[in-house]
Amino acid sequence: MEKNVVKEKSKQFALDIIVLYKQLSEEKKESIISKQIMKSGTSIGANVREAQRAQSIPDFYSKMNIALKEAEETLYWLELLQAGNFITTELFNIYYEKCEEIVRLLVSITKQQMNY
Repeated sequence: MEKNVVKEKSKQFALDIIVLYKQLSEEKKESIISKQIMKSGTSIGANVREAQRAQSIPDFYSKMNIALKEAEETLYWLELLQAGNFITTELFNIYYEKCEEIVRLLVSITKQQMNY
């Protein structure tokens, strides 16, 4: 079975985001941004997963583009969490780098749609 890097990384990232959400909502008592990052951060992998069963090539790229948009939104929420001192710079850097890696993968995939 072929390894699907973006699928694996986006799923692991979703699990990491769930941990962050729990920490923010339970320890920091932050609910608004944590709910937003929970939605966008877990949606990345959900859209990647949906793309695996796309009905057509345009449908595949549509789902991957949505995943890319969700990843960009997640980066925004991470920036706000750090700026608002809800997460440490160290934690921010860890999550941000993981999400940036997914963004790079998704950009690479979505650029291929130009050939179709």
